[in-house]
Amino acid sequence: MSNPSGSTIEKDAEQNGEAQTESIRIPVTGMTCASCSARVQRTLEKQPGVADANVNLMMKTATVRFDPAAVTPDRLVEAIRQTGYGAELAAPDQSAFEEQEARDRANLAEFREYKTKAIVSGVVGILAMVVSMTTMGHAGYTNALLLVASAGVMLWAGRDFYTRAWAAFRHHAADMNTLVAVGTGAAFLYSLVATVAPQLFVSRGLTPDVYYEAVIIIIALILAGNAFEARAKTRTANALRALVHLQPKTARVVRSGPNGDAEVDAPIETVETGETVIVRPGERIPVDGEILSGESAVDESMLTGESLPVAKKPGDAVIGGTINRTGAFRYRATTLGADSVLARIVKLMRDAQGSRAPIQKLADRISGIFVPVVISLAIATFVVWFVAAGQSSIARGIAAAVAVLIIACPCAMGLAVPTAVMVATGKGAELGVLIKGGEALQRAGDLRTIVLDKTGTITEGRPTVTDVVLAPGVSRNADDTLRLVASLESMSEHPLADAIVRRARDRNLALASPEGFQSATGRGATGVVDGSAIAVGNAALMADWSVDVTPLRAAAERLAGDGKTPMYVAIDGALGGVVAVADPIKDTSREAIRRFHDLGLEVVMLTGDNRRTAEAIARQAGIDRVVAEVLPDGKVAEIARLQGEGKVVAMVGDGINDAPALAKADIGMAIGTGTDVAAEAADVVLMRGDLRTAAQAVALSRRTMRTMKQNLFWAFIYNVIGIPVAAGVLYPAFGLLLSPILASAAMAFSSVSVVTNSLRLRGARVG
Repeated sequence: MSNPSGSTIEKDAEQNGEAQTESIRIPVTGMTCASCSARVQRTLEKQPGVADANVNLMMKTATVRFDPAAVTPDRLVEAIRQTGYGAELAAPDQSAFEEQEARDRANLAEFREYKTKAIVSGVVGILAMVVSMTTMGHAGYTNALLLVASAGVMLWAGRDFYTRAWAAFRHHAADMNTLVAVGTGAAFLYSLVATVAPQLFVSRGLTPDVYYEAVIIIIALILAGNAFEARAKTRTANALRALVHLQPKTARVVRSGPNGDAEVDAPIETVETGETVIVRPGERIPVDGEILSGESAVDESMLTGESLPVAKKPGDAVIGGTINRTGAFRYRATTLGADSVLARIVKLMRDAQGSRAPIQKLADRISGIFVPVVISLAIATFVVWFVAAGQSSIARGIAAAVAVLIIACPCAMGLAVPTAVMVATGKGAELGVLIKGGEALQRAGDLRTIVLDKTGTITEGRPTVTDVVLAPGVSRNADDTLRLVASLESMSEHPLADAIVRRARDRNLALASPEGFQSATGRGATGVVDGSAIAVGNAALMADWSVDVTPLRAAAERLAGDGKTPMYVAIDGALGGVVAVADPIKDTSREAIRRFHDLGLEVVMLTGDNRRTAEAIARQAGIDRVVAEVLPDGKVAEIARLQGEGKVVAMVGDGINDAPALAKADIGMAIGTGTDVAAEAADVVLMRGDLRTAAQAVALSRRTMRTMKQNLFWAFIYNVIGIPVAAGVLYPAFGLLLSPILASAAMAFSSVSVVTNSLRLRGARVG
């Protein structure tokens, strides 16, 4: 749905009473700290008709859920602008790809602006220091020159600090810009008075010192810190940017022309559903589709994390953005644009990276009171120095107060959590794990129990012939027996029959057409193949045919104990063998369950299958506990029971019947190869049918939570230590006093260190 301004808006699926809410994402510029984003969020939440708002400092976006009957998107944008920050509605019908590309361009422009202003200010600051030292005998001339230089830097490079601080003041608020503006402004005004009226100082026995160089250098260092921060922040979105760049710009499409059908290189946005697309070896697949002709191996690693290329043949689905490795093929375009797999993944990641982890609330609460407290401490610092410092009281008091204001900028607190969320969700995407937001990321780290569906999650989800056991004295080999059984079962629609036929065809066995096929419900099937009477089924069917199964009874019971379904085979009235069919455990499931145990998780299998089969699978996989023969509502009840025991529970499943349990669990993990319904109900989507990625998701979450706590600790401890040092508590004992210039450098370093610590997650080993 589009509003009158053309911005793309998402309508919420549910209604509360009569009010229907919509959600809009608004890009916000100019935010530099947690106080900034918190102020924008508070302003939006106060607007009439706004249900909730989430402002993300890292993504520079405000996501607002609102009642369109009470407030318009234009009014929301205007509310943001009134706080002193920039805001624009998104372009009409902007896709997730275009939105990310626009954000990348904006981030690059911001970095370049900060870099240019930092370099110019730094050069001016160094020149100011040189001039100040080399013209000490001409204080009046030198001070006038420095006054002009510092005023120029403040008006050009530092302009945003002062305009945003004024906007915050008008709204009875304060943020990082307030600290910088008050600190540098106080130093500048003090220096201005010392320049134009030095007699006021001399008459009182004071030296008319000036701090112009400090003002310039402080602005330069803060801008340099912002530039480093902006550059580091762009690296946190590398995974999302890589996904966006997967989409080719053109597609080779078969289209009708005056001379018949021809291959045309068409812009990707002009491709229509149903058109035939041609892909050659080494090319990226432009859009989603279904192969019509040709075979190949497709590299899907960027989307699924699967390192090995996947074999594709006619009828198989292909995903836009993946790489065709070997053969050429033609395929029919299916889902396009915003509905494509890649576009949905990009949107999911973008929304996840823009979300907030619950731990962020701690930083928000502190930043809400932090700036006023710091300003109060700066005033107290000046008063103490003024009273205690004697002749140099005013100069030292101002220097200490400015140092307190500058070193306390809460940038690091604002970056501590969102940077970790962005890097972690990007790292997850590289592993084939899509984590839907910071809340899911945090909850996954608290897991104590993981509940697994059986079919399609632990097992392959498709019955397969596992054993062909011949009766004693039978002259036929296993393939001959399998061929006869498969020929008979080719007339059956039973899933076990399908598994037998598939196995025979995989072994290139020539099947014959059966005669007189009959199905006995609950027993098996009979018929004639190549002149031989064949019966396949359970012991009851064999008894009907007077076939003694004693020679193979022990083997059949052993197979059944392993969770397999044994079927006796009789050929011309004599026992021929046993064919066993089972849904085999995936090669990766045992290792995944071992990893769950290594992470200290209790593993529970929850299935609707019969208990004997479920317990056999559990024994083979190393699962702690089995709950079998439960319907979908029973699965929900079991999840609730585990939660009632005080456990934080994750559910991993892939089918429609798993969706209610996925939604009920503290963390729902859907196998990405399963149904869309399950994926929609889940908090985490495992793009591969591989349980090991679930273990990786838990390990990544725990590593991310450690990183968040480290970031918050260092952001807080930095201020706890830095503010007293800047105020001068070490001066009486050690003669140490932190200059405003060093304070600004330390402030910039703290923000960069938090971002850098978060970036370490990109190289984290999570199994």
